[in-house]
Order: sequence, then C-alpha cells, then structure tokens
Amino acid sequence: MNPDWKNFLLSAKATFKSETTITFTDTTIQPDKALCPVTYLGIIKISGNDAAKSLQGQITCNINDISHAKSSIGALCNPKGRVLSTFLLVKSADDFLMILPKDLLDSIQKRLQMYILRSAVTIENYSEQLSLFGLNVAKNPYDVERFSTSQTDYISVNLCPSQQQQLIIAKPESAIKLWTHYNTETGFKPTNSNYWRYLDLLAGIPWITSETSEEFIPQMLNLDELGGISYTKGCYTGQEIVARTHYLGKAKRALFLAECQSADTPPPNSSIYSLDTDTDQAIAKVLFAMPTSAQTNNEPIKQTMLIVLQVAENANYNLIIKSEPLIPVTLLAESL
Repeated sequence: MNPDWKNFLLSAKATFKSETTITFTDTTIQPDKALCPVTYLGIIKISGNDAAKSLQGQITCNINDISHAKSSIGALCNPKGRVLSTFLLVKSADDFLMILPKDLLDSIQKRLQMYILRSAVTIENYSEQLSLFGLNVAKNPYDVERFSTSQTDYISVNLCPSQQQQLIIAKPESAIKLWTHYNTETGFKPTNSNYWRYLDLLAGIPWITSETSEEFIPQMLNLDELGGISYTKGCYTGQEIVARTHYLGKAKRALFLAECQSADTPPPNSSIYSLDTDTDQAIAKVLFAMPTSAQTNNEPIKQTMLIVLQVAENANYNLIIKSEPLIPVTLLAESL
C-alpha cells in the first residue's frame, strides 16, 4: 500500500489490524453510502507496444473488447484449462491494469513475464503507485452495465449491475481528494475493508486465491456469464479445454451463493456434501466464505460463501458440511 494513502487512512481514524484488514472507529456495518478501502487486491501494470498482443495469447477474455469505457473480468489458465487466477483488466491510457488478489500477484507477474521473450512489454507490480477503494450505494434505482468504466483523473469501474458498486483506481493524491469529497460533502461513511469483500461476494465476483488456484475451469466460476471468456478470439493457454467444455456443453458445475451457520468459517477449497448421495464424495467446493453476522447468545455465526456446485437436474439440494454435528448449507440463489 502506498505510504501516503496509508497515512491518510490513519488520519481518517482507520485501524490497520493487518495490511489487508482495516477498520474504522466510527463505522456503520452496512451504511447506505459506503467508502471502503480495498486491501486484498493488488495491481500489475502491463505496458509497451506489444502489451495487448502479449496478453491476448494468455487470457480468456478478448483484449480487443477492452477500452477506456469498458473493462473486463477474465482468467489466466494453465494448459489443462484450470484457472490460475481471475482478474479485472482495465485500460489506462495505452497500458493495462490487471487487478487481482495480492497473494497471487507475484506468481502471476512471473508467469506473465515468462511469455514476453523479445516483445516490447513491461510488467510491473503497481500496487504502491495506485490506490484502490470502493464506493457503494445500497439503494440505487438505476441499473448500470457491469464493468462499464469512466476515466478522468481517476478510473471508476462498475462491478454490479443492480447497485452502485464502483471500484476506484487512482493515484494516491487523487484518491485522498476523492475520498475526502465523498466523506465530507456527499455523506459517504468510511467502512471496514471486509465489507467490500462481502459486496464482491454478493456480486458473484469469483476471486481465486492461492488455495483455489488451478482447481476450477473458467465456466465453473461463471466467467462465461460475466463476459470473461471469448470463444472467437483465437488461441490462449488452456483455450482448447475451455472451448471444448463450451461447445460440448460439459460444464457440470457452476458458482452459487450460499450460507451456513457455523462458529468456524469454511476455508477455501473445503468440501460440501449432499445427504441425498454418497456422503464420501463432495459435490461442491468452497471458493470463498466469510462471517457476515456477529455471534450473540452463543448462537452460531452466519457464514456467507460462494461455492462451486455440481448442478442437479432437479435443482434439489440437501447440502451439508461434515462436522459434529453436521452443518446444513443453504443456497441463497439458484445461480449467480
């Protein structure tokens, strides 16, 4: 994190419990207008005359569809079509900004670097040069196009079509000025960094972490539904498997929003079973889970999660997490 940005947040009464967990003294759990520092994501900048060509041969989305007015979710895959990392790709002047989880940033930067050869491409960790924070309006009456983008002296990307959930990418001085404006003049409230992770979860944004890297093909993460896969752009690493899955209709798993009541948060890649089938074989895996209620009167904590679930023809599920006692898992939506 940029030191000027960090010092500003500290002056705004932020408490850094870690580099990825920030809380505020005067915060509302779910304000109607929220300002959230985004701490779990980092930035790789890809620049140079051959930047677009180099990326096109490695990512699932079509680089030619990305503009200053339109960003895209996408994935980098291994040769077997398994997702190494998901990302948000944003055009900035003639460069590209790849937004992705921090714990994968170093490995993905090295992988991108492997394919440069003699190309005119520069790849650098840009997480300290730019700041990330989010704006969210809980009751927004206007639908917006997902991943539509606006650019002035900062970049704003709409992440959810049903509410105003905007990711702001800005130089630290612009981020400080913009945060101050929204906080003091328009009633936005500084909110704990975990709230933005929760909003991403509700929006169905499938962030891959080190625990889930190389576990799923892109369609299992609903990347096709999110516009993150092009079937016409040509070859990229893992493309043969991804295309075959699409054209043969063999994606038997999809991303679902779910919840359970548990004192412990299910870790990424943990197994979920069905009481209606052989309980020794998992039918779902946890992509990400987080506690979304406080514990009261010794009651279990509500855990909200994204799960990659084997799709049943009758859409009937009787899901559980194995523990003592068994923990029921409830789907919050048929699919995302």
